[in-house]
This record gives sequence, structure tokens and C-alpha cells, in this order.
Amino acid sequence: MFARSLSIGVAAAALLVGGAQAADLIIPTTPEPIYEAAGFNWEGLYAGVRAGGQFTGTGTVYAGSPVNSTAGVLGASVGVNFIPVDPFLIGAEVTADYIWNNAAPSTGEYFVNVRAGAVVTDSVLVYAIGGLGTNSRTGFNQGVYQLGGGVELAVTDSVSVRGEVVGQGDFDGASDSFFEAAKATVGVAYHF
Repeated sequence: MFARSLSIGVAAAALLVGGAQAADLIIPTTPEPIYEAAGFNWEGLYAGVRAGGQFTGTGTVYAGSPVNSTAGVLGASVGVNFIPVDPFLIGAEVTADYIWNNAAPSTGEYFVNVRAGAVVTDSVLVYAIGGLGTNSRTGFNQGVYQLGGGVELAVTDSVSVRGEVVGQGDFDGASDSFFEAAKATVGVAYHF
């Protein structure tokens, strides 16, 4: 009798265990994607404003500015950037600056520039800039050039701030130094 009860108990336990395993079926699910921020997009059109100073050296005259003088600069820029191969950036930019100095008449300075640089991190761009332009006021126009560099930092998804320093010279035919002035600016740009 004991053997019969034992075998019925073992059979019942086996049936219950088999039923319990049937409830634990594995159902495949698709895992949720992990969101990863893309970083700042340096490519495309941008526009910005800037302010700074222009400094003329001793012994040279830059585009009619007085020797050894300092002037204020307010300006705007519009440009476009391309990244042909990561992390290298190339771009074109147009700038217009209003330059005032108490010792000389105010002038407008307009440049067409080429930029080349590297995206160091998602939010930091280091670049070199060079351009040709004109410095003009009433009755005066002088061809000018500039070479320099800058650093641009992304602060939001579409806004960046930058600092830039360029050496400047003019095409007046005088046998003076290659750089006759320097311009330092800081600015903010909106990237579309």
C-alpha cells in the first residue's frame, strides 16, 4: 500500500512539474534602443555678430589708420561649413565690420574669407582663416588681406561662441611689414 501511494504521489508531482514548466515559455522581445546624443552639427549655414578691437603697429600705416592706434570693432558674419572627412572642416565666410577710432574717420571693412580647421571634440572647433577685402570710407578704398585663427565652442544645439585673432595688411605698395595691424574679436553665431 505504501508503494502504491508513493508511486501515485511521484506521478502527480511529475505532472505538476511539467505543467509549471509549460508556463515559463521564453518569448523573444526587441530591446529598447540606447539613445546617444549626436553632438553639435558644425556643417551648414550660420550667421553671427562680433565685437573687438583693431590695433595698428608702430612705424606702419594700415589702410589709412594712424600709426600706433587702437580702434573699436563691431561686425557681423555669414558663412557655411562643410566636413568632407571627419574631423576636418572647410568653409567660406563673409564679414562686415564697422571700425571707429577717435584719431581717424570711421571705416567699414569687408572680407571674403576661407576657413579650414578641425573638430577637436563634438563641441570644439579650431580653425585657420584667411581672406581678401576692402577697407573703405568716404573718398577712400584700400585693398586689404588677413590671416589668422580662432577657436569656436558650441554652447547649445545651434549656438556657438568664438574668439578670433588675425594679422592684417594692405596693398598700398609701400615696403612695410607683412602684417601692419591685428584684429581680435569675440562673437556668437547661430547655426541653421
